[in-house]
Amino acid sequence: MDLKQEEITTLHEFNVDKRRLIKTVSDATADRPVSVVMPMLYQEIKGNALGSIKKGLNKCKFLKEIIIPLAAKNEKEFGHVKRFFSDLKIPHLIMWCDGPKIERLLNELKSDGINLLKYKGKGRDVWLALGVASLRSYAIALHDADILIYDEMIPTKLIYPIVEPKLDFKFNKGYYARVNTEKGIMYGRVFRLFLHPLLEALNEETGSELDFVKFLNSFRYPISGEFALTSDLARDVDIPGNWGLEIGIMAEMYRNVISKRICQTDLGFYDHKHQKIGNGDKGLIKMSSDILETLLRVLIEEDNIQVSKEFLLSLRVLYQRHAQDCIRKYHADAQFNGLNYDRHAEENMVEKFSKQIMIAGNRYMEKPVGSRIPDWLRTISARKNIREQLLDVVIVDNEK
Repeated sequence: MDLKQEEITTLHEFNVDKRRLIKTVSDATADRPVSVVMPMLYQEIKGNALGSIKKGLNKCKFLKEIIIPLAAKNEKEFGHVKRFFSDLKIPHLIMWCDGPKIERLLNELKSDGINLLKYKGKGRDVWLALGVASLRSYAIALHDADILIYDEMIPTKLIYPIVEPKLDFKFNKGYYARVNTEKGIMYGRVFRLFLHPLLEALNEETGSELDFVKFLNSFRYPISGEFALTSDLARDVDIPGNWGLEIGIMAEMYRNVISKRICQTDLGFYDHKHQKIGNGDKGLIKMSSDILETLLRVLIEEDNIQVSKEFLLSLRVLYQRHAQDCIRKYHADAQFNGLNYDRHAEENMVEKFSKQIMIAGNRYMEKPVGSRIPDWLRTISARKNIREQLLDVVIVDNEK
């Protein structure tokens, strides 16, 4: 087993005593309360993941609350989700993020100069939930609602290095093996086939190791949706309003937290709902496009790179070469482990990702400012009691 430590502290799982870890977290959260935020789409209630997630969360008696920011089309869907979680024993709030009460509050906020109505999707939903969670908790853990292999150790591991006073980290990023050993399939395609070779290509194109790229490369899985952070950080992060959420969060940690207060933790094997390849409007292609736009924006701000059509063309060529190298390596790894590896499908995916470098890159050059949601500190300065008003709205919605 690789126990190597690099710039970012890594908490490996090779001798974890689960009972001890849970007790340590339970003792620590008496003084440092914790919330879990789990964004979800209504469609996920029809999947196989939420039943086991609910059972796992019910074992996390150390949690102060669970906040579920929900994207639902109507009152019927919202009511269905509330009923589904009615047997959740931990105090919880279902936040109907596109419901009429929250929309009304955001309309009022617009008159104060903060327009949140132009943002839709996971980014805004997470932002709303962080506002409420940061009111009453010292730390917040966030994970997705489609985790198929879930137990109480996921939130426990995420929270442990944040609330344990002997460690006192500010940010913890979860990483895991994206392999389904039963089906013999290797997942994690956006990271394996897009982001990782893209970062290598960026370093080669610019002729040096870019500081933010070096930071991202310090993590085993920089675009995982599982992380934990202190509430003061949650109030001070700008969040992209699209699939660039995870890269955007990493950029905020890079700007605001020294590396010795950041760690990553092994969450073990992990399986969740797998996105279809899709196109420019949905699926993995849309995800890769949003990631690239967010990444370019951060690199211009932090590393002063110059983006042009010529830069994008060269980056695309270099990306394809590095991606081909990755495919060769993953093919060998899959062969060694007896996994099913469709090399042709992986090659096709790289070609589609490659096209997005030009499409998303040109779109970025047309609109370089982008769409980042203002942090909560700015929002509070515009309306002092906005988080309390938001909490009141959510409580009323949950009392029905």
